[in-house]
Amino acid sequence: MGVIGCAGIAVRRMLPAFAACPDIEIAAVASRDPAKARQVAERFGCRAVHGYAELLEQDDIQAVYVPLPAALHARWTEAALRTGRPVLAEKPLTTDPRRTAELLELAAGRGLVLMENVMFVHHHRHEAVRRLVADGAIGELRAFHAAFTIPPLADTDIRYDPGLGGGALADVGVYPLRAALHFLGNRLDVVGARLTRGAKRRVETAGAALLSTPGTVTAQLTFGMEHAYRSSYELWGSEGSITVDRAFTPPADHVPVIGLRRGRTAEKIRLAPHDQVAATVAAFAAAVRTGAPPDDGATLRQAELLDEIDRSASREHPDATG
Repeated sequence: MGVIGCAGIAVRRMLPAFAACPDIEIAAVASRDPAKARQVAERFGCRAVHGYAELLEQDDIQAVYVPLPAALHARWTEAALRTGRPVLAEKPLTTDPRRTAELLELAAGRGLVLMENVMFVHHHRHEAVRRLVADGAIGELRAFHAAFTIPPLADTDIRYDPGLGGGALADVGVYPLRAALHFLGNRLDVVGARLTRGAKRRVETAGAALLSTPGTVTAQLTFGMEHAYRSSYELWGSEGSITVDRAFTPPADHVPVIGLRRGRTAEKIRLAPHDQVAATVAAFAAAVRTGAPPDDGATLRQAELLDEIDRSASREHPDATG
């Protein structure tokens, strides 16, 4: 594995997971800052490379991980794919659904795996929730609510920089949106949306969206990055409800709980801890090994819906973020 960039998520989460995965060896880490590349490379026992293009010239790199700011994902993901290497890229894969479609088509045409690093979908708790719904535990599904909000970031954080693809929608809005796709399928459409900007910010810092399936199920999404922390979703059915807290970024040792309510009866279903970072890395390695892309169309639909939410908010409230 070659890593293009030394972002915080790479150093804190992904590089340790790569190092622990028996199917992956970290070959090199690249940075535009030679000192940073050396520091990270020494920590993980790999080679330091100065510059992203230089990493793609290395003969021993078989796959590439791209943890750069969102605005740079498309350029370096495409560059890696054109050298014949599968790619794991941070979310969002691009800031433009057309570019997302182009990259997915490029990867498919070359028989390469292109995987967007949305990790929570690989946690076994969400599959357990799917089974409960499929088995009729809450009757017929009627509505889905999800929220992901985080406290304010440092003023210098790249997520406040519009030139680097910042903003609450692309950063934290992805989580409740992807959860809606995970449970309701790719035929969701945007009914309406609102994005708002915090004081002295150049990007939206909060938002909400209402989506719907072609049938009767609605999805209400809330997201923000200047809020009290919230990471949860609920599924409401004709006969009961399911609640999941700490839904999107649980630590590896967290005991996941599913709250199930049916009539006057409530129970908490506790599962074994599960490391979603390790599970994501293993899924990528398995996909590369077998040549079977793990994506089910959700990556492209997610990109399209992010764009639809942004355009819907701009149409309905043109001055809300301007």
